Amino acid sequence: MTESGNDIEIVNRPSPNCGPRPDGAAIDTLVLHYTGMVGADAALDRLCDEAAKVSAHYVIGEDGTVWQLVAESMRAWHAGVSSWRGESNVNDRSIGIELVNPGHEWGYRKFPDSQMRALIALARGILSRHPVAPARIVGHSDIAPMRKQDPGELFDWQRLAAAGIGVWPNIAMLRPPAVGDGETGEALRLLARIGYATGEGDEDGAGSDGALIAAFRAFQRRFRPGRVDGILDGETMVLLRAVAETVDPAGPQRA
Repeated sequence: MTESGNDIEIVNRPSPNCGPRPDGAAIDTLVLHYTGMVGADAALDRLCDEAAKVSAHYVIGEDGTVWQLVAESMRAWHAGVSSWRGESNVNDRSIGIELVNPGHEWGYRKFPDSQMRALIALARGILSRHPVAPARIVGHSDIAPMRKQDPGELFDWQRLAAAGIGVWPNIAMLRPPAVGDGETGEALRLLARIGYATGEGDEDGAGSDGALIAAFRAFQRRFRPGRVDGILDGETMVLLRAVAETVDPAGPQRA
């Protein structure tokens, strides 16, 4: 398997934890997770256990093995309470991929090259079948920042974007400014422009100071993994502006 091709073998492991998508729902979002369990077998058993009431469309092992649990046409139960770009019920319109990794609770570690190569090949196939825009390729922590950390700060989003999957900002020529008192409002607008839930009435408890800090942490976990502290500093502000411009160059006022 290579990053430039879609030659990937898929093992079927059906899960009962799925249902029909709402009539007319477009598949336009791709959500990446880690399993957060000790190994692939434990994760597959749970995702296929009817009592657990959770699932994903695909699971990718650390050795690059890919299992399909739910057909793409069906609604898997992977996102939970979530919101992205002003839309809740992310399960209705998304495909979920679980990456085998112990997660923060069981010994979080880097995602191996074989696993990343399999993910790139699988994602390219998905993107060839569904109109998923780069801004709608997200992590579980992006759509549920109050509840989730996955796939976490060790996941290589930059490599994924270099393969044409998702977004990564070009900040080589930017210098972090000092953050003034008036820039929290701008940061809120930029978070919302990128897709994060920040306002009253949003899913996942947004609108509180705790939710705002969680959104900053989720953003940093993805775009500044070296320091995930939830603080709006100059570097975070630069990254917010750069990502917002990458995702939405015309800005929120476009027709």
